[in-house]
Amino acid sequence: MSSHPYRTIGSVIGIGLLSGVLIWSGHSLTASHASNIPSPTAMPVAVAPATNGFTEVAKHVMPAVVNITTVMAEKVSEGFAVPDELRDRMEEFFGKPFGPRGRGPADHFGNQGPRRGQGSGVIISSDGYILTNNHVIAKAREVSVTLPDKREFKGKIVGADPKTDLAVVKVDAQDLPVVPWGDASQLQVGEYVLAVGNPFGLNSTVTLGIVSAVGRGHMGITQYEDFIQTDAAINPGNSGGALVNTKGELVGINTAIFSQTGGYQGVGFAVSTTMARPIYESLVGTGKVVRGYLGIGIQDLNQDLAKSFNIKDSKGALISDVKEDGPAGQAGLKQGDVIIEYHGTPVKDGVDLQRLVTRTSVGTTVPLKVIRDGHERELTVRIGEQPDETKVAKVEKAEPDTVLSGLAVEDLDQATSKELGLNGKRGVVVTRVDPESGAEKAGLMPGDVIREINRQPIKSVKDFEKVSSDVKKGDSVLMLVNRRGNQLFLSVRV
Repeated sequence: MSSHPYRTIGSVIGIGLLSGVLIWSGHSLTASHASNIPSPTAMPVAVAPATNGFTEVAKHVMPAVVNITTVMAEKVSEGFAVPDELRDRMEEFFGKPFGPRGRGPADHFGNQGPRRGQGSGVIISSDGYILTNNHVIAKAREVSVTLPDKREFKGKIVGADPKTDLAVVKVDAQDLPVVPWGDASQLQVGEYVLAVGNPFGLNSTVTLGIVSAVGRGHMGITQYEDFIQTDAAINPGNSGGALVNTKGELVGINTAIFSQTGGYQGVGFAVSTTMARPIYESLVGTGKVVRGYLGIGIQDLNQDLAKSFNIKDSKGALISDVKEDGPAGQAGLKQGDVIIEYHGTPVKDGVDLQRLVTRTSVGTTVPLKVIRDGHERELTVRIGEQPDETKVAKVEKAEPDTVLSGLAVEDLDQATSKELGLNGKRGVVVTRVDPESGAEKAGLMPGDVIREINRQPIKSVKDFEKVSSDVKKGDSVLMLVNRRGNQLFLSVRV
């Protein structure tokens, strides 16, 4: 990533548009296998916030938070070198070029040296396993690890998981200081936490704050999200560093900040150890990450969708698509079902279900509660293993409801159907959406394929006109559309 490997989120989070996001690299690194998962070495912990309590916490944690520097593999001609999939988005928000930082010094011919990066990491095991962010080491050809006591080691990348922005690095050493795991699920809003890392290359920096929120999702930072929000100061270079509780236990890996300036503005995010610990153990134990898999597309409910599906409130995860040969399809789950409980745990929304599924061991039989046609049902599903290139569920935000107008559609022929991944299934394709029209406000876009209206199949323009003619002013229309291969429900009020 950049020479200052951290994430910057700008604009207003509340509207779901993340302006200036430096997001995941999307490139997995070659993983090596480890025969055993090392256990953290026992260490003293401090009691805080009594007098000098934070001093004791810092004293025990700082030796185990390291500085990670990298030399990137790719060559660049100007500015920051970033993965190709990030360049367009970065240029959109920051302009061209991004700046000279991160470049090595020029020789007397004017050639720039290799690009370097810097971040932090946390020693988890006394024999040299270090947890950090994926974006700290992404595309690195050399990794160097420096301990606070000035010892330097060559780092080896054990494995990386871009979908959670986590990675594990190994150094050849023994009897290293460690930070013990903490239980992030027990964190409460208002609780004190310390962020430890190397902001701006200032080694062993400690900042204090509180937990501002837990379980943050829908951020658009990573594919799978379970963030702790904190107001402990986090700045460039803090990425991969430790967020610890007042016992000196690791509860998060500092990853991102909300900023309109590029610097700290009081809102930081750390990957919860509830998510990070299984990823670490999987990478160290097998060299890869194994996640649970249902084989469905899901989206959140809003009030209009809830009403359309005869649900009292908007809690639950709406199934927008079912892979027929996947675990959900084999268990009898259907498009339009709303999952309200997973293995005895209430499901709040799509992100909540996603977390529950990905943390479930492959082969586990899980009871589900769903609402189908207004009636509650109980089903069981055997969790499968997520294919390497398949998302467990892409969570789409429900679009705003409004009138249907300013819309032009055409029949979908067999060839186009196959090109869109519909396997020859029929529908009507949206060819025009008038600006400021009801269709645009409803979220419809040119290229969308309308498959159903009010749960009635739409195979042709004739079907579309017939069903549409039955809709009266004031009615709520439930539409199923296919958008770039993903199924999505839209609730439209006429």
